[in-house]
Amino acid sequence: METVAPLQEVIDEIKECGGEAFKMCFQCGLCDSVCPWNRFRDFSMRKLVREATFGLTEIDGEDMWLCTTCGRCPERCPRGVQQIESGVALRRIANEYDVFPATAKPLRTIRGSLISEGNSLSGERGKRADWAQGLSVKPFTGDMEILYFPGCYPSFDPRMKKVARATAEILNKAGVTFGILGEKESCCGESIRKTGAEELFVKLAKENIKTFIDQGVSKILVSSPHCYHTFKNEYPEFMVHFEIVHMSQYLFELIQTGRLEINKEYKKTITYHDPCYLGRHNNIFEEPREVLKSVPGIGFNELFESRLESLCCGGGGGRVWMETDKEQRFGALRLQQALDVGAEELVTCCPYCITMFEDSRITMEIEDKIVIKDITEIIQAVI
Repeated sequence: METVAPLQEVIDEIKECGGEAFKMCFQCGLCDSVCPWNRFRDFSMRKLVREATFGLTEIDGEDMWLCTTCGRCPERCPRGVQQIESGVALRRIANEYDVFPATAKPLRTIRGSLISEGNSLSGERGKRADWAQGLSVKPFTGDMEILYFPGCYPSFDPRMKKVARATAEILNKAGVTFGILGEKESCCGESIRKTGAEELFVKLAKENIKTFIDQGVSKILVSSPHCYHTFKNEYPEFMVHFEIVHMSQYLFELIQTGRLEINKEYKKTITYHDPCYLGRHNNIFEEPREVLKSVPGIGFNELFESRLESLCCGGGGGRVWMETDKEQRFGALRLQQALDVGAEELVTCCPYCITMFEDSRITMEIEDKIVIKDITEIIQAVI
């Protein structure tokens, strides 16, 4: 049997890129046992970790790009291997050498769009606030209660613009004084950071931080759990702290304090999907459920895999921008689970989740069997 010597130069580079925790792994395999990829194909996070430990990582391979950063394996790991940070370290090396497998090559276009227009959808920066036309949404000023930061998808994606508009209508109905940044807003940078583009993340973060400070922002309302996560947990790396609120939390607060009244019934049977970056990563499980259960007439059936065990939609870690065979899409399995519990509507509160579910709904040809809704669209219909 051939003896393979550790490649110290590669090991050192992995450590420099943030993969120091690789050495903690003792190959128990718990990460593989919970990874959703293994429902569709052979994939081993344990193998990736082992190869990195010895500096044997194939940076031109596809495996390092499969991780959706869903958080299932770090949650189960007994040794604190930090699989997400360690996997991102490998992707940083691939970025340095500009090496991407075919499925990840769309990331080059995404990076270009983020650099030139500040968003991942190739939308013109000057049109970032077009979603708000006709809604009396004002530019943010320092005397307002809260800044609404819709994010890239609700600003530019046709389906997700409906969520931004629903949010604005709810805030107006509740009498909340809020504003938006419009073309001054840039992508939060969370997902491009998970693809290893660290310098671009830093650029986007610094742009947003400067804007927040210049505009007198202290409290930020977001539609995306990814924006929530990076503003709350990653922007403090730059020595700043803002109060961050996800819309599901804010809805709960508005209803509980009586600022928002629910006046109509919603006679549908629904189920709720926990987004990874809202639930597992940030422990926000109950507020969205309480909001939905406060709606008269609604039927609520819980998914079998929920809360900490929620099945990832497949869009995190930059996967929303990468190519995935339709036979291997997590979203399709999630939609089937929703149908299995008798849901007429699958409700969530994440732009990526909605995007992935809508795509699977079309490829599965079940548009007439289930509807995908954001939590704001439910509340918009009953106030």
